[in-house]
Amino acid sequence: MKNAGNTILVTGGGSGIGQALAHRWHDAGNHVIITGRRQQVLNETIAGRERMAAYVLDVTAANEVEAFVQQVVAEHPQLNILVNNAGIFSPEKVTSRRDIASAERMIETNILGPIRMTNAFIDHLSAQADAAIINVSSGLAFVPYPASPTYSATKAAIHSFTAAIRPLLKGKVEVIEIVPPQVQTELSPGQSADPNSMPLDAFADEVMTLLHAANTPAEVCVERVRYFREAEAKGQFDEALQMLVRYS
Repeated sequence: MKNAGNTILVTGGGSGIGQALAHRWHDAGNHVIITGRRQQVLNETIAGRERMAAYVLDVTAANEVEAFVQQVVAEHPQLNILVNNAGIFSPEKVTSRRDIASAERMIETNILGPIRMTNAFIDHLSAQADAAIINVSSGLAFVPYPASPTYSATKAAIHSFTAAIRPLLKGKVEVIEIVPPQVQTELSPGQSADPNSMPLDAFADEVMTLLHAANTPAEVCVERVRYFREAEAKGQFDEALQMLVRYS
């Protein structure tokens, strides 16, 4: 992945991981476009930063995505990197019958959103130099969190989707997966102050170091997530799962 001179689109770029990476990419000399559902949050994220732009977008709305693609490609024809970062988390109690509306929203946002965005931009990206698609999954793609099995399943799906399209796009679009551990963001209430979560700035800095390596890895895994990423291969899956059961 080229370090500077890109035009990068980051979904869910108004807060959390998306915002931290968007700012770092901008600081590195890239033009950065962010999307999200709240205009005020987006405005605050780009305030005082030239070469940053913001658009309100709900990635679960197919008609919005199609209209957005036409607009953003017309206004930013050099766009060459798509970062599918937007995601939501909800805790679940699956041991008795429940309302599954929150599970449906997670599937719409976390799986269908990136698939829809990738499909909408693939022709444009394939025609650009130094093009890339970056999908943000989770360590929970590899060891699921029993307190939110649907969230875990959506991230496992994104990992699978990313791995599947990588060889198909080889030579045209670089396909990268960022695999976060639990990070101090507001993905869930109180998480930003959780001492067991990785500080956001430390996570973003380590991610940028890995992305800026001479050969960008297909999977960007900070050290803190490697235990979960490698648990099954090392025969530690059951141990890791039980660890997460205790937090459920």
